Formats: sequence, C-alpha cells, structure tokens
Amino acid sequence: MPHAREPVERVTHAHVRDVELPGLGTLALITLAGEVAGRPPTLGTAGLTGLREVLRGQRRRAADGEICAVALTGTGAFFLAGADLREVASLTARGQGLALGRLGHDTYRLLGELGVPTLAVVNGPALGGGLELALHCTYRAVGSDVTALALPEASLGLVPGWGGCALLPALVGTRGALDLVLERPLAGNRMTGAAEALSMGLVDLVVDQRDLLGAALAWFGEVLAGRRGVTRREPDAPPERAAILAAAATRLDRRLHGAAPAPVRALALLVSEHADRDAAFAAEDEALADLLLSPELRAGLYAFDLTRAARRPVLDTAHAQPVQVLGVVGAGLMAAQIAVLAAVRLGVPVRMREVDEERSAAGRARVAELVARLVAGGRLSTARAERVLAAVTVGPDLADLADADLVIEAVSEVLEVKQRVFAELEDTVRPDTVLATNTSALSVTAMAADLRHPERVVGLHVFNPVAQMPLVEVVRAERTGERALATAVAASLALGKSPVTVADRPGFVVNRLLLRLLGEVLATVERGTDVRVADAALRPLGLPMGPFALLQLVGLPVALHVLEALHGGLGVRFARSPGLELLAAQGHRVVGPAGSGREHEVDPRVQDAFGAPVDGRALDEAGVLAAVLGALTQEIGLMLAEGVVSGPEQVDVCLVLGAGWPLHLGGICPYLDRTGWSERVLGRRLLPAGRADAPRP
Repeated sequence: MPHAREPVERVTHAHVRDVELPGLGTLALITLAGEVAGRPPTLGTAGLTGLREVLRGQRRRAADGEICAVALTGTGAFFLAGADLREVASLTARGQGLALGRLGHDTYRLLGELGVPTLAVVNGPALGGGLELALHCTYRAVGSDVTALALPEASLGLVPGWGGCALLPALVGTRGALDLVLERPLAGNRMTGAAEALSMGLVDLVVDQRDLLGAALAWFGEVLAGRRGVTRREPDAPPERAAILAAAATRLDRRLHGAAPAPVRALALLVSEHADRDAAFAAEDEALADLLLSPELRAGLYAFDLTRAARRPVLDTAHAQPVQVLGVVGAGLMAAQIAVLAAVRLGVPVRMREVDEERSAAGRARVAELVARLVAGGRLSTARAERVLAAVTVGPDLADLADADLVIEAVSEVLEVKQRVFAELEDTVRPDTVLATNTSALSVTAMAADLRHPERVVGLHVFNPVAQMPLVEVVRAERTGERALATAVAASLALGKSPVTVADRPGFVVNRLLLRLLGEVLATVERGTDVRVADAALRPLGLPMGPFALLQLVGLPVALHVLEALHGGLGVRFARSPGLELLAAQGHRVVGPAGSGREHEVDPRVQDAFGAPVDGRALDEAGVLAAVLGALTQEIGLMLAEGVVSGPEQVDVCLVLGAGWPLHLGGICPYLDRTGWSERVLGRRLLPAGRADAPRP
C-alpha cells in the first residue's frame, strides 16, 4: 500500500501531501477542500488562483525530478461541484466573463502540462467544472457508489467552458459527447453513474468506495510501471462525425427552436475542430463570455437557486407525525408508484388496500413489475428488491391500514369516491393518523367537509412518473391542521421530493397553469385557427413539448376532466372545448405514432374535430403565442391575489419541478417580466428588478 506523509503545502482550496509509490518515486496528492465542511466545494476566482499556484508548484517539482506523478481527489463525500455560481451571478461585464473563462483554462490545463502523468480520483459528485477538472487529467478513477457525474451547463444557460467541449469527444466519441453536453442536461439533468461512465470511456477505473484512494493509487502505480495498459477508443471517422453532428443539430432545432442560446453554442463548440488546444480553449472562453450575461442564464440561475431551496422548506416539521407504517388506498399505477417509492426511500411497511382480491392481485403484479424495472435499470440490487417486495402488501381489507401513521388515497379522481374513502378511513385508523389525498385538481376542503376531524386531511399531489418528477404540491385545505401539513412536508422530503405548500384552489399551481395554456390553445382552434399553427406557436418558449403532445401525454380524458373541473371552479377563463370532448370520445392519438419521429407533432387530421380553419378568425403563430402569454400572466396574477402560493417564486418552482419547464425561462415569471407581459397585463413586474435579471454594470 502507498504510504501517506503529512501535508507539506496548503492553499485556499487545495492541500498537498506526498505519497510514496513503491519502486516508482513520490506522487503529489492534491486534495480539494471546500470552505464549509459537509458541503460540495466550488471554484471561483480565489479558488482557481490558489489551485493554479499549487499546480505550478508541482510542475516545478516534476521538472526537478522530485515527483513522478500527481493525483487529485476531493474531501468527504464530494469531489467538486464546479464553478461558484454566486460569483457567476455577480458578473456585470463581458470582460469579467472572459477573464473567468481564461483563468479556468489556465488552471485546469496545467494538469496536462506538468510533465508527469496525472490521475483524478473522483470520490463523489463531479458536476460541471468538477468533471472538467477530471477530464484534464491523464487518467480517471471513480468510486463505485458515485452516481452524479454530469455537465449540466446547457440547462442553466452556459456551456462546459473549462475544457469539456474540447476534451470530451476524444474520450467518449461524438455521440457520447453530445449525450453528456446536450442530451442529458436537456432531459432534466440526468446524471451518469460510475458503471455507465466506465462503459462509455469517461473514466478508466471503477473502485470499491470503501478503499477508493488506496486502490486507485495502487492501480495508477501499475499503469506507471507499465504492468497495466489503458485502452482508449479510436476517434470517429470524419464522415461519421459529421453525420452525427448534423442529426444532433436537427434534433436541437426541433426541440428548442432557438429559444435558448447555450445549447446551440455548445453544439457549435463540439462541431468545431480546432487545430490545437489553445484555439479550442479560446473558443470556449468566447462562448462563456457571450453567455455569462445573457437573460437566459440569469433566469436559469434564479430557477436553479429556487429548486435547491425547495429541498429545504421553511415550514417547521418538528411536530410531524413519524411515518413508521404507510397506508395507500388504491393499487392502480399512481398508487403502486407511490408505494414502491415509499418502500425504497422510507424503508417502512407499506400496506395497500383495493376493493377486492382481483384488483389486489393486479396491484401486486403492478408493484412487482415496477420493482423489476428498478433492478433491470441498476437502481436496486436483487437483495434490496426482495426486501422492497416484502415490505409492500396489497389486500382488500381496510383494517390492514388501522395502524398506519399516514394514509394516502390514490383512487379515481371523483369527489364522491374520495369522500367515501375518507369516511371509511376515519372509522378505521387511529385518531392521530394523517390522511392525505393525491388529487390533482379536486377540492381537498370538500373531501374533508363531512369528517369529524377535517384538520388531519391534507393534499399530497405527487406527479407522474413518481420516481422522476421532483415536485409535490402539499395542499393546505381550509381546516388542515399544522400537524397534518408538517407530516405531509416531512414525508415528501423523506421520499426525496421537493414540497411546495399551496392553498386549496382548483388545479393548485401546475395543472391550473397548464390547463389555462392548453385551454387557450384549444380556444384559438375552436375559433378557426389551424391546429398546426396553434401547435407550433409556443415553440419560441422552448418548452419540452408542444400543446398537443402534452395533451397526448396527460391523456385526453384526463385533460378533459381537469379542464371541466377548472371550468366549474374558476369560470369561463377555462372554456369548455367541444373539439377536445370529441377527440377524447374517439380515443385517437392527436400526435404522430409513437416511435415515428413525429410523436411531438400534431396530427393534421385532428382539425376535423374542430372544423375547418376560418379566414378572418384564424390567428397566426404570433397571435396564438400572445393569447397564451397574456392568459398565463393573468392567471398568475389571480393566483397570487388568491394566495394560492406565497409569491411568484413558488409558481416558478412548480413549473420547473412539476411540469419540466426549462430553466432558461426561469419557470415563467422572469420571461414574462423581461418580455413586458407582466406590465402589459398586470401593470407591474412579477419579480423585483434584478431578481432574475443581469445586474447593472
């Protein structure tokens, strides 16, 4: 085993100690350290300057023959979270951004210019500039438990600008680079785990986390001694590379339609083939400088901060009911997803109740299928899957829920059915059991109105698919007690979700705004606009999908049901749509067939349900977009006046985490402010000046 000496050098963000590699010489081990213990470290100007001086010192030592290699690792559970976003947000001039990009390159590139081999020992999450730091090393080893390797910059409004775009293609190929730089960030910032990183060539070694540093350095010694080789992929042939990049450009345009500059700029960096590293790094510097003051980045940073804060709600959960047994009423798809997530995350018994044995058997099969998918995807071991299956029981006896601490009903979205379920539960469970409903639009107050103890009823709107969608709308009904509310928030956090407390108004936040959007689009078609025009009109927003693809995803009957519920609760702003009623009754798809490449495009035959376009009444794309933005602005103003949420920030959190809206919009409020819609419709901004804008120079 290598022998570690005491640290001999210390700087702001990096400590150095020497490690003897038997028969080879001395390795300089650099350990990154954050300012606050237990929090992921980031690098700003001060940290980069300190690290640069440490690396320059190791370059001098290498030239003098004092060291044979350098290794770099993190502290505790973290490697490096990347650039200091607080400093990024404070920049006021392009020159500052250019200087920050150049400082990053000047620092990082030293890892490839020390004159000795370098190894990154990735002990925890390596995000953005953290992963780029590892890319500059000769080799990369990662702990087997590491699940968060990513380059999320494109989702925020930036590019991987400290070498990511320049270095990745040689390691993972063109497709791999596109996946990491664009596809994963734009698909909700999907992370890369250790095993997948090894298979794609992003890292060279996966090591058991319990002996990561020792095993990684021993492997490194074998490589340095020539007893072990490292194979790298062959570069893509130029014609293949060109074809892959051209297809990516088409997909990106189809997805964003120019709504966000950062992904387009990142693709341009991947397309460019510079003759040398200096030119490649200079291109990244220029891209960073151009993007660092963009409104999309400012909105992205605002939304990023909000989503992080949503995982640490202000509500005091000290008096929450501890959940040692969870009850779930229903065993359909949503109920089964909730049950499996609870069994995995809470590790408690989950008792599901269905109306008869036939439906109970179907529920058990559904749970088993969900667990099998987790195993197949590498998210659960076989042994743990068996424990999860043993924890979830499904049966027709309501008495099985008698000792549950929290019961979540997830039955049909019919008020009378939910009222009946709660009445039965109140006669069955303990007096201190909290009762929650997973309704997406119905009144929680009405559900609890006839109960003896309505104060223990709370809304817990979990989004589908449950495992992927972070948001939970925690609904405070008129008589919901603080204990029930605290229990719902605490349970959401324990499930790994981000809870946002909302008032009990129809549709809450996400469905109210999405159905206002969809209803406005449908209304323009009802009045004579071509469905293709209406469907294309929202493309300048860069939403995950168009309105008709969203209708298809939600399900036409479900969308119709929610639209009618909102019409009944909020009035004519949510207009009924005869065309949607007909489409739902017919059961036809409203977009192209799945897997056809046209599944996000409206089927022109949908026009038949609305009648032919009408000259003089049809809107163009700009007109439809204006109608939608005006409607959304109006609805947000009304929601704030009604106290549905405490402020516009909560609206944005809900749209980002519950509807997958892109960070470049900031949710929606920053976009409505900067495009003038807020002042046009409401006579005021939704957010204070500077809240999601570039600071004034």
